[in-house]
Amino acid sequence: MPSFPRSSYYTSSRLFKNIRCLLLAGLGFVVLGCEIMPRPGDTQGVQGAGRWDQHARVVVDTDPRYTVIYLRVDTGLAERRDVLLARYDFDPSEGAGDEYALTVALELGDVRALAANKAYAIGDAIKGYATVSYLGRPLKPDSVRGSYTMQTRGMRQLAGRIDATLYFTAWDDSTKHATYRLRQRIHGVRP
Repeated sequence: MPSFPRSSYYTSSRLFKNIRCLLLAGLGFVVLGCEIMPRPGDTQGVQGAGRWDQHARVVVDTDPRYTVIYLRVDTGLAERRDVLLARYDFDPSEGAGDEYALTVALELGDVRALAANKAYAIGDAIKGYATVSYLGRPLKPDSVRGSYTMQTRGMRQLAGRIDATLYFTAWDDSTKHATYRLRQRIHGVRP
């Protein structure tokens, strides 16, 4: 049987179809590998800020005169200790006045030693700190309990999930307590 040379149009269109299929397959893997959609039971906060620092520690500054708590990151350490600081904004209903913001700081230790997709206890293996900002009775933080799961660690970004309960006490009455739930994706970017 004689062989006929294929036209350059046929070869280039077939090559284009193969490249298009590879790109679509790659996009599918990226979408499936990234956690874009929330999981059932996740809280509905919007992470507005996320910072990951190495060689750092969390500093909690309290100003009881103004009932304010500041969480900040001290990056002056020589040893490797990673800190993840994130802020979530919540707006539970359409009305005004029920909005609040949670700021969470986690001292992760050395993240190079953490295994991916393994839950670590916040309060034991990982130190956790939190503040809440809202229009209401001032609250001071008590503790953060739950778990943190690191999913990916890159050169400049750390991503995972937090499933924690944040405990607070009223500034003026130690018998009044409040809890906030935080269960969703958390990420931080190195400056």
